[in-house]
Amino acid sequence: MVQHGKFYKDPYEKKLRYQIFKENVKHIEAFNKAENKPYKLGINQFGDLTNEEFKSRNKFKGHMCFTITRTPTFKYEHVSAVPVSLTEGSCHTHQEPRPMWYVLAFDDYLNFSSVDGTCYANAEANHAASINGYEDVPANSESALLKAVANQPVYVAIDASGFEFQFYSSGVFTGSCGTSLDHGVTAWGYGVSDDGTKYWLVKNSWGTEWGEQGYIRMQRGVAAKEGLCGIAMQASYPTA
Repeated sequence: MVQHGKFYKDPYEKKLRYQIFKENVKHIEAFNKAENKPYKLGINQFGDLTNEEFKSRNKFKGHMCFTITRTPTFKYEHVSAVPVSLTEGSCHTHQEPRPMWYVLAFDDYLNFSSVDGTCYANAEANHAASINGYEDVPANSESALLKAVANQPVYVAIDASGFEFQFYSSGVFTGSCGTSLDHGVTAWGYGVSDDGTKYWLVKNSWGTEWGEQGYIRMQRGVAAKEGLCGIAMQASYPTA
């Protein structure tokens, strides 16, 4: 866990965390070996936490702030509506999808291609503009969410409490997860994988060590009206 900057206060804690780490590795390897899901798990910065400890970190606690920094360093095929990348600023806890949005400028925030995912932002967030308004997306409708994401990034609340979400590494995430919303993320775009699976391209706030360089592809168009992990239950986007 040294590569993730983990330091422990005493030998007892180090031994405890190592045991948890080994148990997590065992479950991850068993999951990947089964090869019955279109996504893989991998060890990340949460490797020395039990799932219960991990879940306790994801409670809605306060407001959310975002700042635009730079365009993504990777490219997805067959993706629409991928704007510039966001990273979390000094405040990153969550309460509900009513965030105070801090962006370089609203026009820049919307300045992205809706065709091939190419980004056109040309500056970093040295000076941020505050946008106080928001618009709610109709709840429990992935089609309404799709229309919103086609025009701007959309803040969504999801259930991110599961072991598989904790250690998501790559591929199109298809669950398992519930609809007990406990984490805020941003829906950047949508696409279709090579095997035809529709997905949402979602930016998390846990850094690039998690998932696909900080992103997750979540299955889109599921039978449940709430969407996978409740992604369509509570969504909103900033207005000028």
